[in-house]
Amino acid sequence: MSIIWAIIIGFIVGLVAKFLMPGRDPGGFIVTTILGIVGSVVATYLGQAIGWYGPGQGAGFIASVIGAIILLIIYRMVARRGAV
Repeated sequence: MSIIWAIIIGFIVGLVAKFLMPGRDPGGFIVTTILGIVGSVVATYLGQAIGWYGPGQGAGFIASVIGAIILLIIYRMVARRGAV
């Protein structure tokens, strides 16, 4: 059940990350949403590994947004290098 919540929160997080980091994304809205979902899942597993969250707990909204923004920055850097 925690994965389902991570995906739902990740979708919302992707929207927030797109809002906080406006600009031209190489992949557009769908890629930003996918990065939000992945950011949420990564934040959940990293938080559980560090001990911030217990088993079955998902990452918080702020941690998910931070994870999505970091992934979006990395994605933009990689996409620009590939275009050159």
